[in-house]
Amino acid sequence: MPVLDESHPLFLLAMDQRSSLLEHTYGSDTGEAADESEAERVRAGKQLVYRGLLGALAAGASRDRTGVLVDERYGADVARLAKEAGLQLAMPIERSGRDWFELEYGDDWLAHVEAFDPDWVKVLVRDNLDFDADRRADQADRLAAVATALRDAGRPFLVELLVPGTDEQQASVDDYDRDLRPELVVRVLEYLQDRGVEADVWKLEGLDRREDAERVVATARRDGRDAVQCIVLGRDAPQDQLDHWLRTAAPVDGFVGFAIGRSNWESALDDVVQHGLDTGAAEQRIAANYRHFVDTWLEARPGVEHGVDAGGH
Repeated sequence: MPVLDESHPLFLLAMDQRSSLLEHTYGSDTGEAADESEAERVRAGKQLVYRGLLGALAAGASRDRTGVLVDERYGADVARLAKEAGLQLAMPIERSGRDWFELEYGDDWLAHVEAFDPDWVKVLVRDNLDFDADRRADQADRLAAVATALRDAGRPFLVELLVPGTDEQQASVDDYDRDLRPELVVRVLEYLQDRGVEADVWKLEGLDRREDAERVVATARRDGRDAVQCIVLGRDAPQDQLDHWLRTAAPVDGFVGFAIGRSNWESALDDVVQHGLDTGAAEQRIAANYRHFVDTWLEARPGVEHGVDAGGH
């Protein structure tokens, strides 16, 4: 497993969106590419985003701390390029666009992992204490089986946990993200851990208060899980909101970076696909956005050198 701690943070550019990307950027009604021509357009879009990341590296972003989270379906070429470039690679194994966890490639999922050899194997899970109890238990069992298989294969497990509020929960507080979600994240983490879902890294929604970030880390590391780390996900948040989440998490031991996707590239890619923006201009915007979030993290984490590489090397 790559070294990952407060002195060696990881800044993932996430581009593993599939169904939502097809719907929002490419106008698909189904979340699937209608034909090979459309699939190729999506692949080209992911390659554009990756070139934006390369632009950030050329401008001085630290190669050692840079990673890519990308899917096999539309991003296989990007995954291979990232590996060749020596960047950290994370890849999802869940099927996109599902409310409950399903494996993208069924029983063959581990063979797909082995073919690409990512540094991090990622799943996305949505959970909440008020969701259907039987479906929650079934989902946890399936996630635990994946965790066991990855541990046996010696592959690090990255779990992206979303805790969306129910209508009743949202209505019960002034601000769900601030007033209720932190408590629910703690309780969902405990639920999943108690059922065998052991992650090396938890990819979590941002938190507004430092004491909540500290409590989440304490939960992720409870009962001897001292090596477990946490990173912040972007959730397509506006820049000022995401900056606040990063500044809250960065000083907290146990938070060691981020995985930010659409906040880096969605606007630029939409302008290329829908409005004919020059791809070079789009790549520059993506590079600038990525470097902004890296700088925001590093400025908020005392004692971590910026690790700028001259020329991206």
